[in-house]
Amino acid sequence: MPSFPSAARTYEREEALLAPYAMRSAASRGRKYPEKEHPYRSLYQRDRDRIVHSAAFRRLMYKTQVLVNDYSDHHRTRMTHTLEVAQISRTLARELGLNEDLTEAIALAHDLGHPPFGHAGETALDQCMKDHGGYEHNRHGLRLVELLEHRYPGFPGLNLTFELLESMAYHSKRRDAPEVRPYISFPQPFLEAQIVDAADSLAYDTHDLDDALNLGLISLSDLEGVEFLKQAEERAQERYGRLSAAELQPALVRVLIDWQVNDLLEQTRKNLHRYEIRTVEDIRNLPNPLAEPSPAMLRLKTDFEAFLTQRVYRHFRVQRMATKAQRFITELFQEYCRAPGQLPEQYAAAVRTQGVEQTVCDYLAGMTDRFAQDEYLRLFHPYESV
Repeated sequence: MPSFPSAARTYEREEALLAPYAMRSAASRGRKYPEKEHPYRSLYQRDRDRIVHSAAFRRLMYKTQVLVNDYSDHHRTRMTHTLEVAQISRTLARELGLNEDLTEAIALAHDLGHPPFGHAGETALDQCMKDHGGYEHNRHGLRLVELLEHRYPGFPGLNLTFELLESMAYHSKRRDAPEVRPYISFPQPFLEAQIVDAADSLAYDTHDLDDALNLGLISLSDLEGVEFLKQAEERAQERYGRLSAAELQPALVRVLIDWQVNDLLEQTRKNLHRYEIRTVEDIRNLPNPLAEPSPAMLRLKTDFEAFLTQRVYRHFRVQRMATKAQRFITELFQEYCRAPGQLPEQYAAAVRTQGVEQTVCDYLAGMTDRFAQDEYLRLFHPYESV
C-alpha cells in the first residue's frame, strides 16, 4: 500500500523548501467552519481543488476577457486568462521560494466574480446596483465562495482558508466595503497574493495585444511607435534571427512575457534585500507592495497600456460590443426587478432573504455571455421560446 504524507509531512516539506517570508500551511488561520485535515492534501491544495470544481470556475470558459465569445473561437476567455495567470504565478512563486499551492489557488480564484461581457458587464452591473452597494467583481468573488456556491452540506460556499479570502479582499479596490473590511488587517497582503496581482497585469496586457492582432483590430505596423514593443521586437530578432510576419507575432508575445517575468523577479528580489525581509509580517507591514516591475519597465508598460486603451479597448468594434453588452445587462436587471417571478426557483426563493436587487445581481453575475444573450432573447423577442 502506498504511504501518503500526513499534514505533518506537508509542514516539514514546506519548512525545508520555502523561503522564510513564504506563507506556510502551518501558519494558516484555517477555515471559518473547522474541518478535519485531509490525509495527504494540504490546506491550500484543497482550496485549489474546491475552486476548480466550483460552478463559478467552470463558467469562466464562456465569459469575456475583452471580446465576446460570438466574435471568434480563438481569442482568450476568462478561463484561459485565469490559467495563464496561474502558470506565470507558479513560476514566480517557485523562483522566489513561495508557497506554490497557495499561489496557484489565489490565481485560479482571482477572476471568479467577473460577470458576463467583461468590464462592460461589470460597469453595467455597478450602475444597476448604485443604490444598493454597487458591484465589483472582487467583492462578488468573495460572495461566491462564502455564500453562493452550494457544494457541501455542512456550510455555505466553499469554506476556503482565510488566506484565500484575504487575497481576494486585497485585490478589491473598495477596501471599505463590508465584504472586504474583515480581511484587511495589514497595509499589504502576503507575497503570494502580490505576485498573482502582478502576473495578472502582465498577462492581460500581453495577451490582449495578441488577441487584437489575431482579430485584425490592429496590425504589426501599428506597434512601431510603442517603445516597449519596439524593444521587444529587437529582443525577438536577437533571440530567433530574422523573422517573417507570421513568426514575429508569437515570438513577440513570448519575449514580452519572459522579459516582464524576469524584470519582476529581479525587482522583487531587490526589494526583499533592500527592506531586509525575513518574515510574512515584514512584507505585510510595508507601505507599498514588494512585487512590482522596475521603474524602467513601469514606464514602458504605462506607455504600452495607453496604446492598448486608445487602439484596442476604444476600437469602434470593441465599443459596439461593450455598448450592446451593457444594454443586455441593464434591461435584464430592470425586467427581473420589475417581475422577479420570472427568476428561476432557486433565485426567486432567495429574494425573501437577500432582497430583489441583490438576488437579480447574483443571477446576472453568474451568467455566461452566451446565456445572457439567450436570456435576453427569451424575455424580449416575441417569437423566442421561453
